[in-house]
Amino acid sequence: MTAPSYRVWALPGLPEVAPGDDLAKLIAAALPGLADGDVLLVTSKIVSKAEGRIVEAGDREAVIDAETVRVVARRGALRIVENRQGLVMAAAGVDASNTPAGTVLLLPEDPDASASRIRDTLRDTLGVEVGVVITDTFGRPWRAGLTDVAIGAAGVRVLDDLRGGTDAHGNLLDATVVATADELAAAGDLVKGKASGLPVAVVRGLGHVVADGTGGARALVRPAADDLFRLGTSEAIREAVTQRRTVRAFTDEPVDPDAVRRAVAAAVTAPAPHHTTPWRFVLLESESSRLRLLDAMRDAWIADLRRDGRSEESIAKRVRRGDVLRNAPYLAVPCMVMDGSHHYGDERRDRAEREMFLVAAGAGVQNFLVALAGERLGSAWVSSTMFCRDVVREVLDLPSGWDPMGAVAIGHAAQAPGVRPGRDAGAFVEVR
Repeated sequence: MTAPSYRVWALPGLPEVAPGDDLAKLIAAALPGLADGDVLLVTSKIVSKAEGRIVEAGDREAVIDAETVRVVARRGALRIVENRQGLVMAAAGVDASNTPAGTVLLLPEDPDASASRIRDTLRDTLGVEVGVVITDTFGRPWRAGLTDVAIGAAGVRVLDDLRGGTDAHGNLLDATVVATADELAAAGDLVKGKASGLPVAVVRGLGHVVADGTGGARALVRPAADDLFRLGTSEAIREAVTQRRTVRAFTDEPVDPDAVRRAVAAAVTAPAPHHTTPWRFVLLESESSRLRLLDAMRDAWIADLRRDGRSEESIAKRVRRGDVLRNAPYLAVPCMVMDGSHHYGDERRDRAEREMFLVAAGAGVQNFLVALAGERLGSAWVSSTMFCRDVVREVLDLPSGWDPMGAVAIGHAAQAPGVRPGRDAGAFVEVR
């Protein structure tokens, strides 16, 4: 059996590409010996030039803004963004190299369509069935350095799905999907180089990756729901805080207790006075413990409302507000403890001491809610345990020094919360 192999070489003799040029015909003239099953690797810069994607760049940052759909991460002058083509990359792919002074190149408007046009023209001109990959240079999460990847493709199996097969030892492959088009792009870059003036390469010997009806490089873009690294660190923290929403309706899907414990671990990193740890979290994981607590709290609430002179109809309506806790598949009761607090024997300072611990407890609860959102769990903080602390302590058999600070309903949201308008920081700021 012959060992698998392929050949890759850069295409010499290609003239400088200008707007309006038929790029495929230029390639055909420079490479009349193109054969069935070859894969053509074309640097996006020359595609952009041929398609007239050259713009004046008096303000390159404004051009990047115009091409940006979403900022993923920002570090100083560097911006990683999602651009109009759905690609996540530096500066939206706006390139100031290899273009006349005062101008920048935008990426092809539709790289898959560009690849398809080149492929069709090569078929018509040379009578060959080839694959075409449009490439661009990317940085990568986790890895230093740059490499070429596929941003457009036609006639190439961009992904090789090996799931369901077995390896050489008979082990089932259940997660292996190979990014074939990216591997081809990187192979081509080894011979094209970044500054050699050779923008096209050919791969021969891998005809099995060339096929009709294979779709384009868009299939390489990971859907947002599956992207575990959708944002940079600071952007993710800011998004988690601002996108945390109160969820009042949950599905029946069970809650992973380990996810809640990870949220507790995040909660107890909140600031606290005197290097204390004023947080305790009571996790009600069984339905019986939740119902026992909620029934006792409901009875205490009804007794309070009756003392207030409320009608039975009014009482029933108010008690229904507690359904968010009763319908949640998981409850947590955050508690404040004053362990390590100072006692001054002075009402003013003792009151301030307790307020310090309250602020720390609130910071812990906020950390908890944000961390739950990061675990893709919905939550609703409800203050009701604060109105019947003795009842809660008795039912849950808590120490007398534990002060319940509300309850948190936890579960998978039954529906996405509505859009909340942003708030202007200026309305909440006084500068002195």
